[in-house]
Amino acid sequence: MLGSQYTIRARFFRFGAKMGGSPTQRSPGSFIGYGMGWILPLPGLLPFLGRATMQGCERWEGFPRQNHRLGVWTMKKVKAIVQLQLQAGQASPAPPVGPALAPHGVNLMAFCKEYNAKTRDKQGMIIPVVVTIYQDGTFTMQLKTPPTSFLLKRAAGIEKGASRPPKEKVGKVTRQQLREIAEIKKPDMNTDDIEAIIRQIEGTARNMGIEIVD
Repeated sequence: MLGSQYTIRARFFRFGAKMGGSPTQRSPGSFIGYGMGWILPLPGLLPFLGRATMQGCERWEGFPRQNHRLGVWTMKKVKAIVQLQLQAGQASPAPPVGPALAPHGVNLMAFCKEYNAKTRDKQGMIIPVVVTIYQDGTFTMQLKTPPTSFLLKRAAGIEKGASRPPKEKVGKVTRQQLREIAEIKKPDMNTDDIEAIIRQIEGTARNMGIEIVD
């Protein structure tokens, strides 16, 4: 029945047409906020709403668990965005983590615990992470694929690239290895064209003094 067993009131934010940057980069004064009460009496919509994300809204607070409880979408102000390259499963409060995150009030042990848990199955690899830090000290993290240079060095069996490329050659990789690296990097690339990704990796390999063989 379309009764009032569950009701939700959502607050939405409308952004001005002239405002640039991503929603999380805007200051509190850079958007026009207005409360718009939507009463949704359909219980079947609740699972969808629980999973949905809205542009500019980072967190759902007070999800209704019983009648007449109201939930409100709120936007958390971003304090900083930090990018780190760390050994998978081995993050610790020592540099580079501590100096990069501590000044922003991040709980270092909580960050290390979460990062290590998410990368434990990738031991031995470098897994970059983008950390979004909010004003209240909380954070979210987004893992990236290993750097192309790291993957190429591992495939070629070398510790570092050439100091004078392209004259100096320090290793070799096959085209099949390039394709495998391209498949790993694909989620972070701005194209789904695997051949285009391979060409980009070829350029990186040449700049590192790595020869490409069939």
